[in-house]
Amino acid sequence: MTPLGLHHLMGWSHHYGPEPWTDIEGARPDWLPRYYHKASAYGIGFDRSETGSNAVEQYFSPVKELYNSPETCPENLLLWFHHLPWDYRLKSGQTLWNSIVYRYYAGVEEARHFQREWDRLEGFIDDQRFADIQFKFKVQTREAIWWRDACLLYFQTYSKRPIPAELERPVHDLDELKETKFEMLHHN
Repeated sequence: MTPLGLHHLMGWSHHYGPEPWTDIEGARPDWLPRYYHKASAYGIGFDRSETGSNAVEQYFSPVKELYNSPETCPENLLLWFHHLPWDYRLKSGQTLWNSIVYRYYAGVEEARHFQREWDRLEGFIDDQRFADIQFKFKVQTREAIWWRDACLLYFQTYSKRPIPAELERPVHDLDELKETKFEMLHHN
C-alpha cells in the first residue's frame, strides 16, 4: 500500500481504501494525501532533507546524515524523506516510477500467492473454516488490486510514464475509482 515511504494514501473520512487524490476544501493540508506524496510532473515524495523542511534535523548523527541523502536513505523511507524525479535510479537500477509500479504489482502477486497456498489446504481443514478464510484471502487479493490500480493510475497522471508492457493491465478505471463512496455510518 505504501511503497518506498509513501504514506497517508487512504480515504478521507474512513481510512479504508486508497484515495491519494483526496482534496477536501477547507481541510488542513496535513490531513490530505497530496501534502505527503507531493506528486507532480517532476516527481514524488516529501522533501524532509536539509534543503526541504529539514525534518532530518530531529535525528542525531549518524542517522541524520543517513536520511538526508537519497543515496544513503533506506529505500523503505526514501519518499518519506525525499522528493525525487520519476526517472531517479534506485540501487537496483530501476527508475523510481518502475520501482513503485513493480512494488504494487508484487503486493498483488503476494496476495494471490497466499490465496493459492490456502486453496491447497482444502480437504485438510473443516469446510466452514476453510470457506471463511478463503473468503478473506479473496477480499485481500481484490483489495490489493484496488490499491494497485488506484495509486498507479493516479500517480501516472503526473508521471506520464507507462506501466511496463509485460505487466497485466489495471482492471479499474481511475475516474470510476474516484467515484467510489463508502457508507460507513458507524466508523468512528
